[in-house]
Amino acid sequence: MPDTLPAEQTALTETGRRVPVLQHPAPNPAWLSRRSEPVVEPDMPVIDPHHHLWERGGGYFLDELLGDIQSGHNVVSTVFLQCAYGYRTDGPEALKPVGETEFVAALAREADARGVKARVCEGIVGFADMLLGDAVAPVLEAHIAAGECRFRGIRHVTARNEEFRASIVPPPPAQVMADGTFRAAYARLRSHDLSFDAWLYHTQIDELADLARAFPDTPVILNHVGGPLGIGPYAGRREEVFKDWSASIRRLAGCPNVSVKLGGLAMVVTGFEFHKQPEPPGSDELLAAWHPYLDTCIEAFGPSRCMFESNFPVDKAMCSYTAMWNAFKRAAAGHSAADKAAMFHDTAARVYRLAS
Repeated sequence: MPDTLPAEQTALTETGRRVPVLQHPAPNPAWLSRRSEPVVEPDMPVIDPHHHLWERGGGYFLDELLGDIQSGHNVVSTVFLQCAYGYRTDGPEALKPVGETEFVAALAREADARGVKARVCEGIVGFADMLLGDAVAPVLEAHIAAGECRFRGIRHVTARNEEFRASIVPPPPAQVMADGTFRAAYARLRSHDLSFDAWLYHTQIDELADLARAFPDTPVILNHVGGPLGIGPYAGRREEVFKDWSASIRRLAGCPNVSVKLGGLAMVVTGFEFHKQPEPPGSDELLAAWHPYLDTCIEAFGPSRCMFESNFPVDKAMCSYTAMWNAFKRAAAGHSAADKAAMFHDTAARVYRLAS
């Protein structure tokens, strides 16, 4: 696997400064197969509210998704999150992301035709450029039409750090969530009955809180526990970062319109380097590393605003689907049956308006 921040790969910032480019490792099926463990609570209904479909790393499409969600846990429904795949190749630039929704809706129809038990991509979250301002309305309407009653919201990635660049998406402008044009587009979400998925880094959580307070009727879903950084200048500073992250998480939890996805901690941005180990981690090892973040979010938001997520295939580079969900179930072991039902199923069903 490549180093997290290889010095030979850099990007030029707007100020002319060169910074490292973050490299995301690809899943290694042979490595993952070297460890197996029995499924914890195999009958518990699970909604996986965050996965992607794309060609990267050898491809992750319907067969690959089914291989994971049918590996032992009782996954009854999934939600697709935008990842800039399948865009239209012609037509107006603003409408090109609608191609992704068209692609996912077709894949969901294929899963239904195959008689797949789980409601694959029962919810779809796509991309619309919030910097279109009021002109975003036709894009939202096109997504809704293309989604065939599955389209649920928008994710406009706002993750930005001045010390590195991500390799998958270009960096958004600084402080973009405070931009008046962005907010004009954001205001359109409520009138179209859409939610907003937020992917950012822990240094930006307070910016999201300001946005959420300004639009209290728009549902917000914080992705990946708010992106606590553990790379670059944040490497080796886990306790300090955790203190800052947890304080911001608690402030954001004061916004009743915000829910949080519990996962994404197997991304290289967090600094956990399980992918460099000789053997893949089991659920006990994952839980030992992740439980402070999971526990803090559950305590701050309450189970009714928490939902566990896989973030596959991104997180598949560091752990298997079975081990990940086992770790989540072990993390929730001390909670009541009602609380576990919320975090594994009911919160996602309510927030994304799913029937499963």
